[in-house]
Amino acid sequence: MSANNETSRAIWVVGASSGIGEALVRALNNDGDTIFISARNEAALDAIAHAANATVQVLPLDITDEFSVSAATESIRRKVGRLDQVIVNAGTCEYIDSDQIDLTAVKRVMDTNFIGAINVIDSALPLLRASLSFESECRPQLAVMSSSVTYQALPRAGAYGASKAALRYFVEALKLDVQHEGIDVRVISPGFVKTPLTDKNDFEMPFIVEVDEAAERIVSGLKSNQFDIHFPTRFTRILKAISLLPDAIRFKLVGKASRHQSELAIASNQHTEIRRP
Repeated sequence: MSANNETSRAIWVVGASSGIGEALVRALNNDGDTIFISARNEAALDAIAHAANATVQVLPLDITDEFSVSAATESIRRKVGRLDQVIVNAGTCEYIDSDQIDLTAVKRVMDTNFIGAINVIDSALPLLRASLSFESECRPQLAVMSSSVTYQALPRAGAYGASKAALRYFVEALKLDVQHEGIDVRVISPGFVKTPLTDKNDFEMPFIVEVDEAAERIVSGLKSNQFDIHFPTRFTRILKAISLLPDAIRFKLVGKASRHQSELAIASNQHTEIRRP
């Protein structure tokens, strides 16, 4: 794609090798556009590019490595000179238990979901600004994957939720500034989506949606005027409603899902059994 081709778009999907990111590439797969796809798994990216109709270019990277991210954006700059849409989807999830906080796990999650995302945002902004000089029906757009867990804290989700809450705050603060330049900033807040990441979960996931449905909702939301693209609405509205309850009520209500309470009860029963004559 030529940088002077005003009828096509230059899109960058980061975290595109599986799950929501892979589904987004399929949903955005339009002839005439150039889609840059990034993740650590180069083989998976190559397979996605091979199956695409659009011009898909593979840019493997590690979002926690700022030099890797900078090299990818420099490659985009040389090839097309701009970005019209950036979707920062890469992320990870690790749950921590209350008996002992795993600081290493917390750091891993924060480095990927927060610092890694900011590495991409920082590197992509100059290319989004470059898009402003091209005549287009749409403003350059930055979309960042947060989570509906940021509406209400959930048990064991301290590391994941904190990383996504920090990212949401950062993106909202960024929007307050760059909207004056003409850059459209969005945040995406899905509930449970069936992906390789959620397949590892060992608990019930209410209102879980298929990955292609999630991608369709995201693409549709990015075309609307909605800043926070959240779904499924039955789940997100419940979390939002709970967050409005008095603290004493919401902590008691959500705390019923904590494993800590049940584990303490089991330990107490076992201790009682041991002390019986």
